[in-house]
Amino acid sequence: MILSAKKILELNKRYKLLENLSERETSNPEGVGIDIRVGEVYRLEGEGYLGETERKTPDTKKIADIKDGDKVVVLKPGELVLIKTIEKINVPAEKVSVEEGSEPRHLMAHPYPRTTLQRSGIFFRGSKIDPGYSGEMTFALTNLSTSPFTLELGARVVNIVFEQVTGEIHRPYQGQWQGGRVSAEKKERQN
Repeated sequence: MILSAKKILELNKRYKLLENLSERETSNPEGVGIDIRVGEVYRLEGEGYLGETERKTPDTKKIADIKDGDKVVVLKPGELVLIKTIEKINVPAEKVSVEEGSEPRHLMAHPYPRTTLQRSGIFFRGSKIDPGYSGEMTFALTNLSTSPFTLELGARVVNIVFEQVTGEIHRPYQGQWQGGRVSAEKKERQN
């Protein structure tokens, strides 16, 4: 079952599902999700590797950070960047009761691009967010259009939707991306 934005904000008071929300999202969110903003932008540099037991992501270079006063990034046609959110997500590792008296269940989150991105030719890549993950979120944007695209830091780019999980999970997320890490510094064993 997908949770409404109103329900997410109610649960946020108990579980701190989302930290650093904008005033708009705490007072006037729309529909079933909460909009999330871009705070940092990275370029990939070098090669990546994904093996059976080890991985190495390309090095990243931070090209913009809202905390440093950076305002905009321009994505050239064909350019891919990683974006890191201002908001931090905390998906509880334990089951939670969504409604009083309801059966406790795990939650997970799905990121969806805001439609302005796709209407501008920007391809968004994100992944599900498992129970137990805590940290800022990192997503990829690629400019598939033939024109440059200007992205203002602080803009709402992603809509996060929470959903209840039916059944048991083997274990909550304990992976190496915990805490909002953007890339691996060296080849490492996978969990």
